[in-house]
Amino acid sequence: MTTPPPARRLHPVSLQQAADESPTLARLAQLARESAEQLQAVESLIPAALRSAVRPGPIEGSSWCLLVDGNAAAAKLRQVLPALLNRLRDRGSQVTSIRLKVQVGRR
Repeated sequence: MTTPPPARRLHPVSLQQAADESPTLARLAQLARESAEQLQAVESLIPAALRSAVRPGPIEGSSWCLLVDGNAAAAKLRQVLPALLNRLRDRGSQVTSIRLKVQVGRR
């Protein structure tokens, strides 16, 4: 005798609703929100010309990753990393290091 499969939903659900109903998705959504909030907190310290080239990346423990369009933008951003970390520390963030990941061919 086999067990019938669980009932499937016949109506669409929003991404937010799906995330709320799955612990794994809920945790990922929370980390994405936290990363976006951290970028918003330090955005004023990033040179205006670079802001469009920087996106929030994953938070892994005390390390935060920023996704950067191109090596030139990453090189310039490295110069302001200490100021970004100070701002995060002042706001009570647990982040102690920021990694940069260059995204090639994103433009």
